[in-house]
Amino acid sequence: MRNASLGKKKALVALEHSMHMLTHDTGFHDFGGDYYTEHDPERALRRITRQANDLGLTVRFEPIEAA
Repeated sequence: MRNASLGKKKALVALEHSMHMLTHDTGFHDFGGDYYTEHDPERALRRITRQANDLGLTVRFEPIEAA
C-alpha cells in the first residue's frame, strides 16, 4: 500500500521545479520515456519485479541469446 501523502510530496516537488525554471529562465528538457531504464537498468528490474510481486506474480529474467 502506498503512502497517502505521496501525492502531496510529488506535487510539492513539481511546484519547486516549476519555480526554479521560472526564476532561472530555464526551459523544460524531456529525457524521454526510457531515460531511467537506460540510466539504471538494475533499478528498473527491481521495480518491475516488485510490481509483479504486488500483483501476486513471480518473475524470472533470462538473458536473450545472441543470434
